[in-house]
Parts: sequence; C-alpha cells; structure tokens
Amino acid sequence: MKVSDIAEYVSGNLESYGLNPDIVRAGKIETATPDEITFISNPLYEKFFKTTHAGAILISKEFKIPEQRDDIAVIRVKDPYLAFVSLLELFEKDNTTGLIGISSNCHIGENSVTGDDVYIEDFVFIGNDVKIGNQTKIFANTTIGDNVTIGNNCVIHSNVSIYKGCRIGNNVIIHSGTVIGSDGFGFAKQEDGTYKKIPQVGIVSIDDDVEIGSNCTIDRATVGETKICRGVKLDNQIQIAHNVFIDEDTVIASQVGIAGSTKIGKRCMIGGQSGIVGHITICDDVIIGASVGVSKSIDKPGLYTGYRAKPASEDLKREALINQLDDLRNKINKLIKGE
Repeated sequence: MKVSDIAEYVSGNLESYGLNPDIVRAGKIETATPDEITFISNPLYEKFFKTTHAGAILISKEFKIPEQRDDIAVIRVKDPYLAFVSLLELFEKDNTTGLIGISSNCHIGENSVTGDDVYIEDFVFIGNDVKIGNQTKIFANTTIGDNVTIGNNCVIHSNVSIYKGCRIGNNVIIHSGTVIGSDGFGFAKQEDGTYKKIPQVGIVSIDDDVEIGSNCTIDRATVGETKICRGVKLDNQIQIAHNVFIDEDTVIASQVGIAGSTKIGKRCMIGGQSGIVGHITICDDVIIGASVGVSKSIDKPGLYTGYRAKPASEDLKREALINQLDDLRNKINKLIKGE
C-alpha cells in the first residue's frame, strides 16, 4: 500500500511523505526496514524516532517530533497502537482462512454434527453427540469429548483437549496444549486421613469472542459450571479452578492461578504470576499487579499491588516505611547507647 492509502485506512493525517515507499508489512521500530511501517505509543520508544529505518511511522496527535526527517512518512492518529493493530490484521492475513475439509484420518463419533465449511485436520478425535458450528477449524491431535458444543468460526489449535459436555461459543480461539473441562481439585478428607474423590459433574462454559493461550487448564465445575464470559482473554499457562466465574472483557496474564468458586468482575486486568484464593469476589475494573497474592475479596475498583493485595498507594507507603527501617534501627541503637 502507498502511505497515503494507509493514512486513509487508519483515519490519520499524513504529515510528511518522506520517500513515500510502498509498504508491505508492519515492523518493530528498532528493526523496521524501509518497506515497513511502525509506531510509537509508549514513551520508552520515542528515542527510536531518530534512528528507525522504517518507511512510515504512526504517532499520536500530541507527539512532539524531536527532529525533522525527510526519509520517513509520518502519520498522526488518535491511538497509534490501535491503528497499528488494524494494520497487522491487514498485512498479516490469517493463512488458515481458506481451509475447508474433513480429513479421512480423523474420527467423528455417532450422532455428531459438523456445520458448513469446517476444517478438521488429521488425527482429531471427536466423540458422540458433538455439535460443531460453521467455519470452525480444528487442528491435528485435538480430542473433543462426548456432548461437547462448539460454535461458529472457532479455531481450536493442535493438541487441545475438551472434555465431555463442555460448551464453546462463537469466535473462540484456543491455542495448543490447553485442557478444558478436566476434573476440579475436589477431595474430602476421611476419618482415617485418606482422601475421597468428589465427583466433578459440572461443565466448563466459554462464551463468544474468548481467546485462550497455550497450556492453560480450566477445570470443570463440581456441579453447575465454570464460566468464562464474553471477550475474556487468557495468556499462556493459566490455571482456573472449578466453579470460577470470570466476567466480560477481563484479561489475565501468564502463570496466574485462580482457586475454586472465585468470582472476577468485568474489565479486570490480572498481572502475571498472581495467585487468587478461592471463594472470594473481585469487583469490576480492578487491576492486580504482577506476583500479587489476593487473599480476600476486593470491592472497590483500582490498582492493587504488594505481596498481599492492597491499594497501590497503601503498598507504596508500606514500602517507603520498610526502606526507613535501617535508619530507625540506627537511631534506636544510638539512643540505647546514650549517644
């Protein structure tokens, strides 16, 4: 695309043409070449404006150019990051779009139904009474248990396991190695000290427009359902226990563990390696920092950080006090010595 066409596509203002090359792909600002477009949205990357070799760059309307350049096209937009994402979608078209057909090397059980234009790869196992929607794609070595329902336009990557009875909505993406519907961690301690397994007879229900990363585990409910609501985005290696409820448009980073029966609100953001205990409620619009332990319910929106989740302002005050402990100890020692 010509730079002028890109500016029109992202509803931006073309400030300078530079060499006006043809742009063929999007690239990182540090390594972009003259046939690539890049962007600046994070202030940490503003320094690269002087040195990038990109042919074009997306910047915000407020960005102050450190020095004029005649070898790069500048496009000002409202949100450079979102504009860049739209160009990624444009340039990096999904190479699975045209895949249609069912491999003769897969197994489809009795009374199972597939929709129009589906794609099912080699060595996929589909159990009995399964329903698969239109334009859904299922890649090699995936296992789908009995009575599973999968909606339209889903992508189930290789080596995914979906246990019996689980429900998957429309436009869901599940990446390789993820397990949906394995038994929740339920055991009752008996008088002799041994543990009796509690049957896990519920399901996992995943709504529309959810994306789940690689090697996640979402346990089926003891009774009822473990629920992942519309628009939730999960990173890789996340553990979600039985009967957890995650509301709409919440995003969760890698290596988070959520214990059973916890309810998480809408539009929450949970940082990597955080741990959340069971049977608590987190309200809407909460941000939990990385490696935070959440041990009780949160009923006010805001940012929570620290070893035990606290409002960020309280956590910073606590850290400041801890940093003063050495000085306080020295002063106390001097008072004891009568100095």
